Amino acid sequence: MIIGTAGHIDHGKTSLVHALTGVDTDRLKEEKARGISIDLGFAYLPAPDRSILGFVDVPGHEKFVHNMVAGATGVDFVLLVVAADDGPMPQTFEHLAIVDLLGVKRGVVALTKADLAAAAAREEAERAIRRTLAGTTLAGTEIIPVSTITGEGIDALREHLFDAAPRAEGHSARGRFRLAVDRSFSLPGIGAVVTGTVLSGSVEVGNRVTISPRGVVARVRSIHAQNRVTTTGRSGERCALNLAGEGVSKDAAARGDIVLDPSLHAPTDRIDATLRVLVGEKKPIGQWTPVRLHHAAAEVGAHVVLFADQPVEPGNEAFVQLVLERTIAAAVGDRFILRHPSGQRTIGEAASSICARPRVSAALRSG
Repeated sequence: MIIGTAGHIDHGKTSLVHALTGVDTDRLKEEKARGISIDLGFAYLPAPDRSILGFVDVPGHEKFVHNMVAGATGVDFVLLVVAADDGPMPQTFEHLAIVDLLGVKRGVVALTKADLAAAAAREEAERAIRRTLAGTTLAGTEIIPVSTITGEGIDALREHLFDAAPRAEGHSARGRFRLAVDRSFSLPGIGAVVTGTVLSGSVEVGNRVTISPRGVVARVRSIHAQNRVTTTGRSGERCALNLAGEGVSKDAAARGDIVLDPSLHAPTDRIDATLRVLVGEKKPIGQWTPVRLHHAAAEVGAHVVLFADQPVEPGNEAFVQLVLERTIAAAVGDRFILRHPSGQRTIGEAASSICARPRVSAALRSG
């Protein structure tokens, strides 16, 4: 099971993951210096049944919501973090909206900093959380008070995650392989490594893959899945792939690329999709509205082309075409988060029905 954190800045997401796993997911010098998460962090927790729980820790600051979206894609379970002395705050609402748009249906709320709130304050925070969750995919989710200072609730939360893991929806290895790259680096004596969540299918050591949309062909030299050495990576796992081949350097892949079965390589800059606009959006979506489109770990500028005469009002949906500023590796059925060009708010979600190759009216082969 892959668990993604969500919540407002300084509500204790990273501290909580550290308390649960013993891993400090803040790895950048700037994160250490500023005391906030900026980029994605990763941790793993062995379960009593010998499975491995993977954690994707996301930043809470509004300037880094684009990184949060990259981390939220492909998670099975949401660990929504709300501070007892603060209650739901702006990024609580936006992160929850993104989780809801992505269709993540399972999770738990950690009421952090419980040691800083009296009983009455805790109760008020819980009531505010339940109001916030109402009408979302996480409505009715259990709330567990925790404190990383006193240790209150940490064991109970860990056990809750262990209990939830076997009930996670199974990921089918059917379909062709796609991995959404969120990190790419080079290790001495090993070479190019990419990490990310396997969106579909499976991959084995020795398989040929393509880094899309770049078109770089590579061979899988070795695999780590859920932080273990293995010969196979499957849908629903976090994997690290050691890639080799002609032209495969440390710059051969980057966040936002998709490593996939070569038969699926068909970059696109035109996507026909059903657009759903958030109820709380400030104004309708008109012809050629500019947006920031988030797909898996990719972020790209785009414009909305309406097929109907009328703008799409908040709370409504419509069939549109998304015209991108550059190509991405998308497939039919993928979901996209649309945000305002300023990066200050989320506008809505789109689900693709057809992805056409640039300047060619052909359907992308689906995974």
